[in-house]
Parts: sequence; C-alpha cells; structure tokens
Amino acid sequence: MARLRYVQSPTPSAAAAPTPAAGTTQHTVRSLRALYTTHPEIVAALLPRPLTPAERPQIFVQFAHVAMQLGPERVVTVGAATVGVSCSHEGQFGYYVLAMPMEGEFVVIGGREKFGEPKKIAQTRFELGDEVDGRRRVNAQVTRQGVTFLEIDGLVGETVDSPKQFTEHFFCFKGMPTCEPAKNTNGGFDGDVFLTRLVWQRDYSSVRRVHEPKLTLRESRFDPLVDVPVLSLDRMEFAEGRTQTSGEVVRAVPGEWLAPFWGQRYDNPQEGVELTLSNEKEAAHVGV
Repeated sequence: MARLRYVQSPTPSAAAAPTPAAGTTQHTVRSLRALYTTHPEIVAALLPRPLTPAERPQIFVQFAHVAMQLGPERVVTVGAATVGVSCSHEGQFGYYVLAMPMEGEFVVIGGREKFGEPKKIAQTRFELGDEVDGRRRVNAQVTRQGVTFLEIDGLVGETVDSPKQFTEHFFCFKGMPTCEPAKNTNGGFDGDVFLTRLVWQRDYSSVRRVHEPKLTLRESRFDPLVDVPVLSLDRMEFAEGRTQTSGEVVRAVPGEWLAPFWGQRYDNPQEGVELTLSNEKEAAHVGV
C-alpha cells in the first residue's frame, strides 16, 4: 500500500489531532492587557459597516503567551498580539480586530481562513523579570519587517479586583479576493463576504495591576498603528489563566463595504486617508 498525506480520510482515527477547523480551542495564557483612548474621528474611520463606534473611542491591546491545546498530546506555543477598535453591532459591544500579529504559520493561516482574522506572521517577545520589592518588570514587543512597531512595558504588582470569568467578543470579516477583477461586481470579492464574531471566554486565575505602564507605537509603513495615537493610557493589567475560543458567522455584507479596508491584511503600504480631528476644527473656529 502507498500512503498519501495530501488527502485526509473522511473518517479519521480517534487519535488524529484536530486541525484549526475543529470547533472550540482551549488555551493556557499569560497576557498583558491594555486599553487606551484615541481620537473618536479615527475610531469612526477605522470601522467598516455595519459596525459602529462604541461610546468611548478606545483601543484594546493584548500581548499573550499562548499554549494551544490542539489534541490530547499536541500543544502549540505561540506569542501573539491583538489590537481591537471598540465598536458595537446591533447593540452588542465588542472590538473590531485591526491587527493580529503572531508567531507560527500554522495559526496565522488557520485564523485567516476560518474566522477572517487579519493575522500576520511576526516576531514577538514577552519577558517577565524576577520579583523585586513585590513587583516584576514585564516587557512585550512585536516586530515585523525589521521594525518593532508595538511595545508595552511596566511593573506587575498586586492582585486587583477585576473580573476573572467573562466573555469578550471580537469582530472580523471573512472574504475571498476575486481572481477576475475586470468582471467583479462585488467590491473585489468572489462570493459572499461575512461578518464574523469571535467568542473568547476568559477564565483567569490571577489578574494584577501594572504600575508605571508604557505603550509605545513606532512608525512602520507595513503596520501603521502609529496612525492611531495614544491620547491616554486608561488601563493595563497582567492576567494568567485559561481562554476558550470559538467563533460564528453573524451575517453576509456587501463586498463594497470592505474594499477600503482590505489592503491592511497585506504588506502593501498605502497612502491612507486624511482626517480632520475635532481639536483641529475647534482651533480653526477660534482662529488659532
């Protein structure tokens, strides 16, 4: 007999490890979580329809060291970051995933194909120092194309009374770029484009305050998070525990709604758009 591993049996053995397409995944995580406020005009411009801005123009940033349990004897360990824009869909609060750089071709391809996550392969660093006077220095970085464009630093301190068991929702868009652009009438996509919702169930064993928090954005034409500036760093915490992840299709959307945003998924530098911010409008009004 000959073995051909490019084809999978329709009735795989019970011992076979699940693929990224298998339903819910369990993770053991150590994460650094932050929220910062940016300009409301920038938040509004970042959100594709039908998502709408949340009450506060905040950006969610998470660095995580993740051990993914993909089977009884298969654990994949990766470093990952998530950047989300606070938003709402039909009254449900969540975050639109703006960027999701991480290690590992396996998890990047799986997340892009299954959920429409805008994952890109990156180099990550997540370091937790020794305890000194009850605090530990933590530093996390993401580097792509030779640029460390995102970095968080602080001192992990005392336990805080934050929720440890809760569910977070993240919105993505799943589509297939057209292979016939001259004939396409759906905003550059073949077939339907879907709004998806990621469901992350948190079960933390510990949540700690981060003192002297610092979040740094650096210029990168491939990952221009510096265009979403930090006006105030509102919160930073260090959490350890477990996360259970799954997702669902919310609805189909017209491809035209996604066309202006799709380029961010690729390393194709763009000129972007020019926005007038509220403080600039006020300055113009008073003649400054």
